[in-house]
Amino acid sequence: MKTKRFITNTACHILLAILSFIWVLPIFYVVLTSFRKEGGSYKSYIWPRGYTLDNYVNLFAGNSNVNFPRWFANTLVIAIFSTLISAFFVLCVSYVMSRLRFKMRKTFLNIALILGMFPGFMSMIAVYYILKGLGFLETGVLKQVALVLVYSGGAGLGFYMAKGFFDTIPKSIDEAAYIDGATKWDTFIHVTLPMSKPIITYTLLTSFMGPWVDYIFAKVIMGNDTQYYTIAIGLWTMLEKEYVEYYYTQFYAGCVVISIPISILFLLTQKCYVEGVTGAVKG
Repeated sequence: MKTKRFITNTACHILLAILSFIWVLPIFYVVLTSFRKEGGSYKSYIWPRGYTLDNYVNLFAGNSNVNFPRWFANTLVIAIFSTLISAFFVLCVSYVMSRLRFKMRKTFLNIALILGMFPGFMSMIAVYYILKGLGFLETGVLKQVALVLVYSGGAGLGFYMAKGFFDTIPKSIDEAAYIDGATKWDTFIHVTLPMSKPIITYTLLTSFMGPWVDYIFAKVIMGNDTQYYTIAIGLWTMLEKEYVEYYYTQFYAGCVVISIPISILFLLTQKCYVEGVTGAVKG
């Protein structure tokens, strides 16, 4: 039995090592290419013949065709506002669905579950014409506001994870607050939220990642306003036929740069993130 267990464990470790290598290989290639000195897109070799930091320097230098600093700032502003609004919606809706009992509650839960099964881009054309009818596509600034509205508007439907976490908090704590004279809003703000840092962290992270990497909605709404592009649209522009030979290595440098904020956030909030997921699953 010990020999059999040893063989099984060894095989599992070997399999995990192989899978880890396959998972890390594309990331390693992206980082490696971002430092490649030779320009152009296609090369018959993978390992660069020379290395340079010029790809990162030129990326942040900015020009009329590729203004990466402006795209980065646009995306950061949109992501921050979308994150704050989305997190507020999600936490409020999830707390209400967890704590309050009202007519049509189960019906709403079922409808939200069904709607959550459909990808958001199915409503892309309808959302576009609604925004156009309301005048949000007239200027670049209004288009950025429209993106924030699109990203945060339907966030409340993704309340199931946070609701599961709130279900794990004893209702007796809320009842004690009501006895002391606290309203439902006071209980939510001053009692429940301070005990919900894990799920708040999880909600903020997931709300931030959507606007940060989205391409479809951003491209549809922004159109050809280059200076108001987000990072995803900008990076895709660098791979267009007329730019790819010159900006190919800078594209990989941009991929590395945009992964840094997400990586830092995950590293700083890893503990709370894991607790938020496990707490929600438990509930």
